[in-house]
Amino acid sequence: MKEQFTSTVNVSGKGDSKEKAFADALSRVQSTLLKSSGKVLLRIEPQDVRVVLARESVRKERFLFFFLARERRSYSVELEITVSVSAIDVSKVDFITSQ
Repeated sequence: MKEQFTSTVNVSGKGDSKEKAFADALSRVQSTLLKSSGKVLLRIEPQDVRVVLARESVRKERFLFFFLARERRSYSVELEITVSVSAIDVSKVDFITSQ
């Protein structure tokens, strides 16, 4: 009933700081695993994290084209994460029908 398997997941995230971009990407691991398997996930444990792409974009903003010039930075990352998953396969559970 309970099984353990290893999977590799590709996720991406964006944010206005490097930490927020990584946190956004890591928060998408569970939803990506749920889409790929029809099992009930008990535990997701990261084994390895590899950065596929890390990008910083800078744009300059000005008020009325001249005043208060500032730079806005945004970050995006794409990660390949190898996870160890403990899950319950619901299709193997025998349910008793009652009326």
